[in-house]
Amino acid sequence: MSYSLLRPLLFALDPETAHAVTLNALRGLRRLGIPAAAPQPRDCARRVMGLEFPNPVGLAAGLDKNAEYIDALAALGFGFIEVGTVTPRAQPGNPRPRLFRIEQARAVINRMGFNNRGVDRLVENVRRANFHGILGINIGKNFDTPLERAAADYVHCLRKVYPLASYVTVNISSPNTKDLRELQESARLDGLLAAVNAERRTLADAQGRRVPIAVKIAPDLDGTQIGAIADLLHRHEMDAVIATNTTVARDGVAMLPHGSESGGLSGAPLAGRATAIVRQLAAVLGDALPVIGVGGIMSGGDAAEKIAAGASLVQLYTGLIYRGPDLVRECVAALCAAGG
Repeated sequence: MSYSLLRPLLFALDPETAHAVTLNALRGLRRLGIPAAAPQPRDCARRVMGLEFPNPVGLAAGLDKNAEYIDALAALGFGFIEVGTVTPRAQPGNPRPRLFRIEQARAVINRMGFNNRGVDRLVENVRRANFHGILGINIGKNFDTPLERAAADYVHCLRKVYPLASYVTVNISSPNTKDLRELQESARLDGLLAAVNAERRTLADAQGRRVPIAVKIAPDLDGTQIGAIADLLHRHEMDAVIATNTTVARDGVAMLPHGSESGGLSGAPLAGRATAIVRQLAAVLGDALPVIGVGGIMSGGDAAEKIAAGASLVQLYTGLIYRGPDLVRECVAALCAAGG
């Protein structure tokens, strides 16, 4: 059945309930062999962070927080899957309701707050999955860990997921964990990345494998902040930057139902802002570090815009809520046809 026919039924449900129903349905269909894993297009591979991606379209973190649906999601044709954000200890996140659709703007506001079952549970789930493609694992800090001890949370998670991850993403940009975005400030980021990279070196020596690390940043940064972050990413040997997370701005939704809810805004209204950050990062970094573009990709054309702005790969999330699996195929086709 076409997603366009199912969407009104899903949108009649509470957004968080619909999210769970959709993922469980995908897993059930996958167990029945429906759909079969989508074939990867020929001549569409991209080498980024020293990894070979079968196509440049990935799933952004946040949809599968606990790595419970990796195999089902991989069957949709993604070139890579990113799970999490995961924290050292399980935590419930913020009180419900915490997820809101803004249908008129093809947008979502969420204030989930890193709800997850903890890194040990995620590791168990990854070990059980049959997926053998590129897997990113997105890590964060617990809500009650003071910023002064945040690095210990990231190092703990890195140590746990390192043997299983194709790459690890350091999430310092969610607006839904109090003060988390302060980790983007130069002094705090310098210390955090130094600690993460030192642990990565130790793990690489012990395991004989260097796992790339990406850093996910916010769209609500000015040019000076972007320049400072880019310098620190390069100095601490990071392997990529993901641009961007959700925004606290309310451009295009402020007067719409749910548009004034607190949290991070994603979807179509974020597209221009996120693409501008991609463009600025690409200009500052040049060939030193690849950019992964995410934010407001609702069509193949939107994905192509991120690549044209300087991204090497793209990721989807909110667009899937409005477009369903067809969006994955459309973006892969658009980027592979264009050689993007």
